[in-house]
Amino acid sequence: MHKNKDINNNGLFEKIICCTRKPLGEEELQQLSKAFKIARSYYGDDRLKHYVNIAELALKEIGLGAVSAICSLLHGIPLDNYPPREIEKDFGNDVREILEGFHKISDIQTDRISYHSDAFRNLFLSLIDDIRVILIKLAHRLDDLRNIEESDDNRKARIINEVKSVYIPITHRLGLYNIKSELEERVMQYEKPEIYNDIKNKIKQSKAKREAYIRDFISPITRELIKQGFKYEIKYRTKSIPSIYNKMKKQNVDFDHVFDLFAIRIILDVNGKKEQEACWRVYSIVTDLYQPNPKRLRDWITQPKASGYESLHTTVMGPDNRWVEVQIRTKRMDEEAEKGQAAHWLYKGMMSPEGGDGWLEQVRDALENPSGSAKKMYKTKNSSDKVFVFTPNGDLKQLPAGSTVLDFAYEIHTDIGATCKGAKVNNKAVPIRYVLQNGDKVVIIRSNSQKPKLDWLAFVATDRARSKIKRQLKEEKYKEAEAGKDLLFRKFKAWKVHKVTDDLVNLLVKHFKLDTAVDLYYLVATEKLDISIIKKIIFDALNEEDRQQSKQKEEPKEIPQENITGEKKDDKEVLYISDNLKNVNYYFAKCCNPIYGDNVFGFVTTQGRISIHRFDCPNAKRLLEKYPYRVIPIKWITTGNEVFKEAIIKLKGRNEIGLLNEVTNIISNDMNINMRSVNINTKGNRFEGNITLMVKSNEHLNWAIHKIEKVNGVEKVTRIK
Repeated sequence: MHKNKDINNNGLFEKIICCTRKPLGEEELQQLSKAFKIARSYYGDDRLKHYVNIAELALKEIGLGAVSAICSLLHGIPLDNYPPREIEKDFGNDVREILEGFHKISDIQTDRISYHSDAFRNLFLSLIDDIRVILIKLAHRLDDLRNIEESDDNRKARIINEVKSVYIPITHRLGLYNIKSELEERVMQYEKPEIYNDIKNKIKQSKAKREAYIRDFISPITRELIKQGFKYEIKYRTKSIPSIYNKMKKQNVDFDHVFDLFAIRIILDVNGKKEQEACWRVYSIVTDLYQPNPKRLRDWITQPKASGYESLHTTVMGPDNRWVEVQIRTKRMDEEAEKGQAAHWLYKGMMSPEGGDGWLEQVRDALENPSGSAKKMYKTKNSSDKVFVFTPNGDLKQLPAGSTVLDFAYEIHTDIGATCKGAKVNNKAVPIRYVLQNGDKVVIIRSNSQKPKLDWLAFVATDRARSKIKRQLKEEKYKEAEAGKDLLFRKFKAWKVHKVTDDLVNLLVKHFKLDTAVDLYYLVATEKLDISIIKKIIFDALNEEDRQQSKQKEEPKEIPQENITGEKKDDKEVLYISDNLKNVNYYFAKCCNPIYGDNVFGFVTTQGRISIHRFDCPNAKRLLEKYPYRVIPIKWITTGNEVFKEAIIKLKGRNEIGLLNEVTNIISNDMNINMRSVNINTKGNRFEGNITLMVKSNEHLNWAIHKIEKVNGVEKVTRIK
């Protein structure tokens, strides 16, 4: 017993050291007394009692040691008043880490914790390096609940939300059942005082009858147990008020009709290999005396729970036709279950090792054996692949580790991501590349002049941000291309070029070795192609064409068949195809369904016909590699007549209301395209389907795809034929 009255402070210090599971060493006692003096000096006598109570809870009811008692006394002192370097100098690294971790989780904004309870639990655990931080916070909240009337309404609500969302689940999973029951009862007492008091009074009023009933129920069982030579103990407990209330709601009955209001537990003093046999023998005794409900048999002896929990449960019909739950287990099983060794938290799977919280699996051993060698059990081993950050409103967002401010912006909304130019993280300005840390509070800074850039793809971590950026870049390209097309066509008109516009565009696409006309328009709009150079290329080509025509007039020759010409280019015949080509036996291959403007080639079949394939056709690679001598280059020419051909597109995305109607309106009304068929399948909130269109060219199809991709909910549109 510590006799220093100055330190003891009316028995408060004595109250702490009496709670330890084993006598403190001289050094531990000195450290604890130093912490007590610092706490008393900072808090004063009245507030000191609160922190002494927390230390007592940590030691006595949770089973922590001297380091935790020191932290319990000191955790209310701000780090500005007691800097970490001084803490470490006075008490060592463990105390410093625990107190820093405590202040980290205490600084988290928890106003909306009930909306994101799983994420908050994971955030709490990812922020700390030592589980004792959470356990001390648990002790603190339990003492807060015991003195809840001393808090104002806002603080009461915050405490209740934290306890429900974080600490009750953690106590369950750590097997701290007594604390869990008290937390649940005090929460219900605060939230539903009338129901709580009504059930409490009914339990109190029925206590004498209940105890008389239990005596009558167990009397024949005890006689038979003695007769068969069992060493045993029989306990009974009335279930907690929240548990009874939940059963009333679940079963939709009133208090008097809750059939398992209490449970009888038979604990056998049996060791070794005879444990299972003894439990089943007692089960036989009980069920011989009382009729069992076979649907209520729970055999966790033959096959224990994943948690390790072992017990044999049955429900039998007792006197007066009342159901009674009977639990049968050995002394060893009972001790392990009562002390949390069964680890129900792991059985329930909330804090799985995959979630970065597997280190909690070892905490129970440290609680039961607070020795020096067990200290490492408190340390986290997680390397979480998630990061938890807050919006300005206090909503919690979960992102992959390594996510940046830009990822966060796109997580909130696509438009916010597209206009993001930076952020304020914890009130400090940072760039869009800033990598977020656990607990950051992020306010996005936007600018209407900001637009997605290609280099953004290099530093975003989420698939959502990456896909949105790609889509926006594509949309931006099409917008620029529209402006470029208008500019180029105005120039054609100003230059008084009378050649068909599509021919001029194809000429330029070929000259600059581009893939599509959209690429040409985009380069014009972004001034990456000089208009004067374009003008020169066109007029050079027109002049060359005039010279060729003059030469042909001077050298009479056989008139070619309408709309078909053949010329030698690189020793290969080039076939020019239009919509009314005659005298050539050709057809468009069904495997890829080419349309005007596609990059195509001709293939001479064994029947002497020419099948026309797209270069991206599924069969193209095989034909080009295996039969190059049967391949004919193909070029499109136009006659001014619009011929529509079939093309099939595939859509994927979220199943938004009105999506299909908007897509069909774009196709039919905006693009004036005829639809042959629509086939859409939905699964949950996702959809996937095909639409068959009649289009006049691949450019026509590409513009249609571009407009459909803008519809809210459409994530991907691809041409499949």
